[in-house]
Formats: sequence, structure tokens, C-alpha cells
Amino acid sequence: MACSPTLSFTLLFFFFTLSTSQLTNDAAILTEFRSQTDSHFTLLKNWTTNNACTSSWLGVKCTNNRVTALSLPSLNLRGPIDSLSQLNQLRLLNLQNNRLNGSLKPITQISNLKLIYISKNDFSGEIPKEFGSLRRLVRVDFSNNNLQGSLPSGVLNLSRLVTLRLQNNVLSGLVPDFSSLKNLRELNLSNNQFFGKVSDELLRKFGEISFEGNVGICGSSPLRVCAIPTTPSSNSTSQVVSSNPSSQPKVEKRGGDKSHKGLSTGAIVAIVVGNVVGLLLVMLFVVGYLLGKRSNKTSCSSEKVYASSAGRESEGERSKLVFFDKSKVFGLEELLRASAEMLGKGNLGTVYRAELDDGCLVAVKRLKDSNPCPRKDFEQYMDVIGKLRHPNIVRLRAFYYAKDEKLLVNDYLPNGSLHSLLHGNRGPGRIPLDWTTRISIVLGAARGLAQIHEEYNAPQIPHGNVRSSNVLLDNHGLACISDFGLALLLSPIHATARLGGYKAPEQVGTKKLSQKADVYSFGVLLLEVLTVKDKWTVEVFDAELLRYKNIEHELVAMLHVALACVAEQADKRPTMFEVTKLIEEIRVEQSPVGEDLDESRNSLSPSNATTEDARASY
Repeated sequence: MACSPTLSFTLLFFFFTLSTSQLTNDAAILTEFRSQTDSHFTLLKNWTTNNACTSSWLGVKCTNNRVTALSLPSLNLRGPIDSLSQLNQLRLLNLQNNRLNGSLKPITQISNLKLIYISKNDFSGEIPKEFGSLRRLVRVDFSNNNLQGSLPSGVLNLSRLVTLRLQNNVLSGLVPDFSSLKNLRELNLSNNQFFGKVSDELLRKFGEISFEGNVGICGSSPLRVCAIPTTPSSNSTSQVVSSNPSSQPKVEKRGGDKSHKGLSTGAIVAIVVGNVVGLLLVMLFVVGYLLGKRSNKTSCSSEKVYASSAGRESEGERSKLVFFDKSKVFGLEELLRASAEMLGKGNLGTVYRAELDDGCLVAVKRLKDSNPCPRKDFEQYMDVIGKLRHPNIVRLRAFYYAKDEKLLVNDYLPNGSLHSLLHGNRGPGRIPLDWTTRISIVLGAARGLAQIHEEYNAPQIPHGNVRSSNVLLDNHGLACISDFGLALLLSPIHATARLGGYKAPEQVGTKKLSQKADVYSFGVLLLEVLTVKDKWTVEVFDAELLRYKNIEHELVAMLHVALACVAEQADKRPTMFEVTKLIEEIRVEQSPVGEDLDESRNSLSPSNATTEDARASY
């Protein structure tokens, strides 16, 4: 029977009301998320209307008037994501490189999710068991957080999974048998606390790098050889003894053809005595080693680094390495015996690349002639530096304080500095640094410096040493600002005299560091990138850039940004937040993928949502 006109109008009105209600609900959900993560309402400025879809809210994409994608990388958002659990039509969630925290439980309630990118945040706790119910998942990146506990068994039910990145957390437990996930092409479990045997199939498919940094993992070469497995019963799975005592499974001892439930009293006494004697010998060796280091007044060699006087401390409890990141902790003794290579000498000390016992690489700066401040003051300065987390700032992992020895342990970034890329081996046969790479590097550096200024806006703490040699590149090509906070160790006059950053005009008279002087230094850095000269000249652009077509307007736009930064009067200079936005606008206007979920905002990130992923989200 045909519907009456009145009934048709009623149904149409009902669906229209339902659609409008959904629109309002999605906008309300996102507004609540903003109130929890953008406390100053400065990051998501256009989230002000009552319709998230028709008003083109930053990072929001819709299909059929429902929010299906949320992409907000590198915005310094802080807080929980609980409210997002109500976005039931969400397919893509990209929140990487922020400071979001709390549990991942809200994510497990978004049943339609296909793509999750939340790396480099502060999420903690366990991965919820409900995670295995998200059967549509294709790509997952939980790396570089503080997640703990074992993986839920349901992860092996995610048959569509193509990417699973879990590196740099504190996850533990036996390595699951991922061979059942036939579509899985990328797996990374490195730098966690997993243990157990990795099958030959997984090792061949994903490589050693996917499992490195887990001391309890074993398998075929090049992994550590596994201990002989025991099978308590014919129906049980073979167990492997982990080198991590806290996670070892209980295994019966086997001797000859018989199993023994225990050891005799005499055997126990012999073992205890032997252990005590062995421990004493080890202690005597360590004391002798440290005393020998005290008597050695010669300079450090390139094979054994720093800390010739480490362990000499007599103030209260013995000095030790103080860590800000618990995912990779090691002792002072391990650092002392690490093989090392000197990377360079600066005004504040010498930097070494050190390889630890497990193959992990770190950069160690041995400070020289720094302000001989008391331990309490030094630790306060280090706390300022160590708690600052951002993908475009080199992270301080740990520090060591003694009366006449101070060490800083940072991430090792293998791809050198912007200065070396710009000035190294210029001439015939050199591959020039292309414009796309240059603008990506300066954008990353601008974001890092802007984060420092925002984090310490109230006390007006500057970087104090902005220059191209302090812009380093990680193994993915991401630019990171280094040496932040070291100016705190010097008096203002000594800092302006000794630090090698580009000096602002007002510093000639005031002899003081400031955030406005940082902006000036960054402007000079931009001019260096454009001209490949450390000072302003009449020859404007680097000849190597002129070979690229149709970038003149981009070059000129960047030049205008640089000139704004180097304004003679400090109060005429933009803030670093404004500088970052100006550079981002250059990229957004010219980037061919700029409209694709704002991916151009983080084009160097390894966790970036690809164009293929963007299509899959709808």
C-alpha cells in the first residue's frame, strides 16, 4: 500500500530530525573533547559552531553528515580522550605527537575504527581486553607511550590487521604467535619487556629489528639462543626461560632421567656460600675499577668515554644515573664500559655516541666548565629539561651529577644536523638538500621551539642557543631541537658570550637571553636555509634551489617569515607559535596532499596516515 503524503512528510521530518540530532551530538562530543584537551582554547580555534561537518572544523572529516575521521597530530593537546568513545561512526583517529594521557579504554568502544595513530603521547595502563573486539582495524600505532602489561589474546582475532606498532612502551608477557594474522605486514614490538621464543616464521617475516630491546626474547640467530624448553605435560605449550627474572615461568629442574622436587640442605648451603663469595668478588672488582678511574688523570680516549671521576661522589648517597624515561634504564657501570665514539666538541662540552651492552645507542654529553651549582639546583634544571616531551625536541633520557663530573644522556639521532646537510661537501658530485626537505626540517624545528616557549611562557625560559647545528634529524628524517636548557647552567653574561647561537641586536647591550632573541636566531636560521650562508648577503637564494621549478613564491614567502623574525626591535617580532603557523600555511597552500586529512602537517612522521589510509577511512 502506498504511503499517504502526510505519512511521507512525517517520515521525512523524522529522518531529518534524527540526522540533525546526530550532527549536534557529534559536535557536542568534540566540544567536550576540546574542553578536556585544549584548556586555553587556542589550539582548535574554529571549533566554535554547532555543526562540526559543515563548518570545516580543523582535523574533522565527515561522511553523510557524521564524523568519520579525526586527525589532530602535533598540536600539544593534553588530557584524556574519554569523550571520543561516543563517536560511533569514526573510522580514522590520528592523535599522534600530542600529550594526551589516561587509558585506552575509550578507543575500544568505537566499533567502526579502522585506523588508529596515537603514538608519542602519555597513555598508560594496559591495552584493554576489549581491544580484540575492533574487528575492522587495519592499522594500529600505539608506539612511544607508557603502556604496560601483556597483550590481550583478542589481538590475534584482528584478521584485517596490516600494521601493528607497539615499540617503546613497557609491555610484557610472552610474544604472541602472530602467524595467524595473514594480512599483517608490519610488526614492531621493540624496546619493551616481552619474553619467550620468536618463531622462525615471524623472524623471517618481520626481521630482528621488530623484536630488539626485549632482553627476554630469544630464537634463531641473530636473536639470543633460547634455553632448552620443558613441557610439564603433553598438552601444555613449551615454555622458555626468560632472562628477566620477574617474568620467568616456573620450570622443574631436570637431572639425568629423574625429576627432583628440591635440593638437599647441604646443596642449598653450598649455593648460598658460593653466591656470597661471588658477590664479594664482584664488589671488590667494581671498587677497584672505580678507584682506578679516580687515579687516572689522563684525558678520555675515543673507546672509553666520559666519567673518569664518576662514582667519586661523597655527598650523602652515592651518585647514580637519574632517568626520566623508565622504558630504557641502565646502570652507571654499563655506561662506563660502553664503547664510544666522539661526535664533536662544543662550548659546553664533548658529545659521544655510546653503544650499550644490548646494542642500544645513546648520545652522551660530558659537560665542562659549567656553573658549579649545587646538586639541588642542577637537578632542578634537569627536571625542567627532562619533563619536556615533544617529537621535535631531543629528549633528555637521564643525567648524572657528581662534584666534578656531569653527564647528560639523550636520544642518539643518526642523521646529523641541518648545518652539516646544508654546508657539507658542497660542489660537484654532491646531492643537494632539496627544497621540500628544507622546509620540512625548518617546520619541525619551529614546532619544537614553539613548544619550548609555550611550555615555559610564564618564566620566560628561552632555548638560548638556536642555530643550525642544534637542529638534528632522527632516523625518520624528523627535525628535533637539541641543547635546550643548557643555558640555565651559565650566568646570563657567560651564556651570551659562550653559546654559539645567532645573537639578536639587543643582546649586545643587555647580555641576556630571551624568547624574543630565540625568534631572531630562528630567523637567521631561515635565512641560512634560503641562502646557505651564516650571514645576510645580497645573493638571496641558494643556487641549488633555483634548479627547482615553480617554487619561487614559496621561497619568497619563507623569506618574508625570516625577515619578520629578524626585526630590529624585539617587540616587532612574531611569536614562535605565529612563526610555525606562517610556515604551515606555506605548506598547506602548495602541498598536493594538503587537503588529505592534514597529513602534510606531519609529513616526516613514520606513523603518518597515508593517502591509501585516508581512502580506507570512508
